[in-house]
Amino acid sequence: MAKYKCKVCGYIHEGNKAPDVCPVCAAPASDFEEMKDEAAADKKKGLDRDSNVYTVVYASVMVVLVAVVLAFTSQSLRTFQQKNEENDKRQQILRSINVTVPANEAEAKYSELIKEAFLVNENGEKVEGDAFAADVVKAAAEHQYPVFVANVDGQPKYIMALHGAGLWGPLWGYISVDSDRNTVYGADFSHQGETPGLGAEIAKPAFSNEFKGKKLFMDGTFKSIAVVKPGKSVAGQDYVDGISGGTITSQGVQAMLFNSLNGYVKFLTSQN
Repeated sequence: MAKYKCKVCGYIHEGNKAPDVCPVCAAPASDFEEMKDEAAADKKKGLDRDSNVYTVVYASVMVVLVAVVLAFTSQSLRTFQQKNEENDKRQQILRSINVTVPANEAEAKYSELIKEAFLVNENGEKVEGDAFAADVVKAAAEHQYPVFVANVDGQPKYIMALHGAGLWGPLWGYISVDSDRNTVYGADFSHQGETPGLGAEIAKPAFSNEFKGKKLFMDGTFKSIAVVKPGKSVAGQDYVDGISGGTITSQGVQAMLFNSLNGYVKFLTSQN
């Protein structure tokens, strides 16, 4: 049954045709217009909101719109994210020479103290490349190793990059040596996902400070630095106490030191 609406007073009549006279305002049948069913009209136009097709199309459009917004936001913030990542790296490098600064001062302090940065190959020779921007893991796979030269109180300190694996994820860090290229001046270690209070303690100064003054070479031979259980010792090389309850992480640091510094041996023993 159709519906007809009086254009004069708004009265709605249901029937097969409009009434001859509006019972409210006495308007003639010519002043009535048929009311179209909106849902039926939508279906005729192909907009059946109850259909699976409509649901899929609507969901797809929303996913695309959200993806575009997220991509735009990510790109807009990428500059800030990259700057934060770079300053975090500068802070780590500075901590390896016993200098701790907030993130907003890292760039200026880095520029003040780091006088040179370059890559060396396994023969200790300088090679082309950006030491700061280099991915340490990928560079090592190509036998290239970042070196940062700092000037501290008029004396050069040589900073080398480290990478390895702990119990739950990657380990990384930086270690510096004095002008003799043997005596450790400072160190800084970081991790991804080690257990708080246990393996994660490698990131604390209490652990990294143990490395100061240790030797990488004994009688002209590269030995690295051992990380042993507290109270234990090792003959023929310098060592530090590991983390109590963090045996696997401590072993990871020991392996990281030996494997990473192996690539720098020729550089450390050269006169360049």
